[in-house]
Amino acid sequence: MHKIEPQPGIMEIDLYVGGKSRLAGHDEVLKLSSNENPLGSPPVAGEALARAAGDVHLYPPTDHADLRAAIGAVHGLDPERIICGVGSDEVLQFVTQAFSGPGDEIIHTEHGFSMYPILAHMAGATPVCVPEAGRVVDVDAILRAVTGRTRLVLIANPGNPTGTMVPEGDLERLAGGLPDHVILVIDGAYTEYAEGYDGGAALASERPNVLMTRTFSKIYGLGGLRVGWGYGPRSMIDVMTRIRQPFNLSVLQLAAAEAAVRDRDWVARCAALNAKQRARLIGALREMGIACDDSHANFVLARFADEAQATAADAALQRDGIIVRRVTGYGFPEGLRITVGDAVQTGRVIAALGRWREGV
Repeated sequence: MHKIEPQPGIMEIDLYVGGKSRLAGHDEVLKLSSNENPLGSPPVAGEALARAAGDVHLYPPTDHADLRAAIGAVHGLDPERIICGVGSDEVLQFVTQAFSGPGDEIIHTEHGFSMYPILAHMAGATPVCVPEAGRVVDVDAILRAVTGRTRLVLIANPGNPTGTMVPEGDLERLAGGLPDHVILVIDGAYTEYAEGYDGGAALASERPNVLMTRTFSKIYGLGGLRVGWGYGPRSMIDVMTRIRQPFNLSVLQLAAAEAAVRDRDWVARCAALNAKQRARLIGALREMGIACDDSHANFVLARFADEAQATAADAALQRDGIIVRRVTGYGFPEGLRITVGDAVQTGRVIAALGRWREGV
């Protein structure tokens, strides 16, 4: 009797667990566990959604031409080299599925986004975890780990949950040091929060083996709509497009994302708020003796003396109705990842941790 078996690698996948949003005994919870924009989405996106609502009986365009043109115009990129997906996660799935399979290896780093090994297993490839150096992606460690079986290197820059960045020169060295058969994927979900950083656009424009991905879920506040995009060599985009579902984005997603990407004032406003409150939060944590690196994203990784202390701090925050993210699965049992909120929200976090520190 034949038994139904899943494809190799599928049962190696641990189910992804998102940040929780509810606390027993608290009706109004401050959720700082999913790196969402405290200002929400730009009003123009909501207006575009309302207009598009009348067209939901129609199939969306399959080529995403208007959205790709808007992204290209805003970022100075060739729309023909842009692919859109259901969040940048789907674009990452396109590249792993299109360019790797059984017998191949995909490199990711020890504190990298937890989806990376999942994507490798989905493609039937073998994930290879490489150590970081001081919570920063280690370019030399990656280059040493490359073999003839390596097909992709997946890194987030800025990193999640660390918030640290690979210096631009090291990123160029990584791209240049990889063999021709290896694709470097730069996951730039938090690019807009890193001042002066292009997310890897220049590298993806110049090199035949670099793909960068971006999302509308963070600074644009459209996490609930799930829209992302990637940019790379046209030949690579052509291959990925062949496995993209033709109607993967709805008329609502396309309309809201196009309106949002054109609102540069909104991006500047959100980035400025984040930079100010991020510096405030980092300063307060360090004054309390809680370690944290300089962050280039919209969150801060607070590192306590040990796991027990992190658990106690987390419990204190929850008593005040504040949810942050435990990051034990990312290699930080002593860590709490705290989304940067607005001025009032950041003040609540600082006050709650201050009371906990003082034993109140």
